[in-house]
Amino acid sequence: MLKVGELASRTGLTVRTLHHYDEVGLLRPAERTAAGHRLYGADEIRRLQQITSLRHLGLSLEEVAECLARPEYGVARVLRMQRDRIREQIGRQETLLATITHLIERLGSDEAPDVEEVTEVIRMTMEYEKYYSSEQLTQLRERAESVGEARMQESQREWQRLLAAFTRAMEDGLDPTAPEVRMLCTSYEALIAEFTGGDPNMLASLTEMYRSEGGDHVMERHGMSTAPGLWEYIGRARAPAHP
Repeated sequence: MLKVGELASRTGLTVRTLHHYDEVGLLRPAERTAAGHRLYGADEIRRLQQITSLRHLGLSLEEVAECLARPEYGVARVLRMQRDRIREQIGRQETLLATITHLIERLGSDEAPDVEEVTEVIRMTMEYEKYYSSEQLTQLRERAESVGEARMQESQREWQRLLAAFTRAMEDGLDPTAPEVRMLCTSYEALIAEFTGGDPNMLASLTEMYRSEGGDHVMERHGMSTAPGLWEYIGRARAPAHP
């Protein structure tokens, strides 16, 4: 059993937030001490995980309460929902990086970028500000500088090769859970980890942006067209073997 202060310290939530969840009936403590201190057990902590995951998905407290009142919203399903949202954000960040990289290449050549290309970067940058904090945008710039131009371009080529391999697997009729497709997922996850630096908050912002914009649209802005159904296929391939 954890006191409210201990639970707040371990989860990164504030005591005030936990008190509020209790007041609105969203997360009641398992019991109270003789002095009236709230105590939380394993069941309450699992429920708190569901609450934080659903909040991360953008649900209001009222919507969270409605979901938790439904038996189908168990811990595993809520975690899968959060996982899928995070994955979806990844592609959006990749798109802006690739577009900026392409613009840099054009600026360094004899062929100057046209107005349409420059305005596209502006538009995408403004879109990113809807999903990323100023600290995260600074982090992205610093990471791009630390990685270096050569690695950024090679990473872009790796993404293109990887998507082409997924497309061939899909067109060949391979089951997305086949071992060879799962191996492609390993490379997919490695590129994502390299791109985000393993930062879970960056990954969450990326997933949200990707979910809102759509994978096909992201790739179109990235200068790549994808086969119909490819993103669904990749999503199934990346899903746990035993959901």
